[in-house]
Amino acid sequence: MKIEKFNLDGKKDSIEVLDKIFSAKINKKLVNSVLYKSNANFKGRHAKTKQQNEVSGPTSKIYAQKGTGGARHASKKAPIFVGGGIAHGPKGELSYKKRKLNKSEKKLSVASLISEKNKNKNLLIFSDFNNEIKKTKEMYSIIKKYEISNSLIILDKKSKTKIEKAIRNIPNIKVTDVNHFSSFDIIKFKKIVFTESSIKELEKRYT
Repeated sequence: MKIEKFNLDGKKDSIEVLDKIFSAKINKKLVNSVLYKSNANFKGRHAKTKQQNEVSGPTSKIYAQKGTGGARHASKKAPIFVGGGIAHGPKGELSYKKRKLNKSEKKLSVASLISEKNKNKNLLIFSDFNNEIKKTKEMYSIIKKYEISNSLIILDKKSKTKIEKAIRNIPNIKVTDVNHFSSFDIIKFKKIVFTESSIKELEKRYT
């Protein structure tokens, strides 16, 4: 299929793209599953309490088993004592099971979301940035002109070096490359922007 491509001088052209990425079946159930797994695996599970066997201190019995008139106790490391171990507390990151996420699931979810953006006319393709843009003001005028103020911008390596400094201080914009974006990034931003070369890199990676 063909998609419209914009040049910075205002001229319009078209570019041939793969249907399996830009006109794929929109599978919302798969996307929800990938987002759930990714978000669950991303969370830091760092909270940890010391169990009875991890608390430092003597393990000797505090008094005789019988004859005291009091309850039976072992060492001061028991959970009922101040300074003792914590019963049933969080056990840290290693105790949580990582949810398996296949490469094919990731690819299909990305293709589904990109196709949805394309269908809703929230996808733009620019020609490569051949000239360096040094001023943030100049970059902002381009963003305003094409109405991409809330966008994920996926660039090829050359284009990224040309505009990265000018765009990094503009809010609600994320600049990345083909190897460093996820389904969550596509969901987060209203629009998604590619360059001609980044499209080719994406097709090479996802086929």
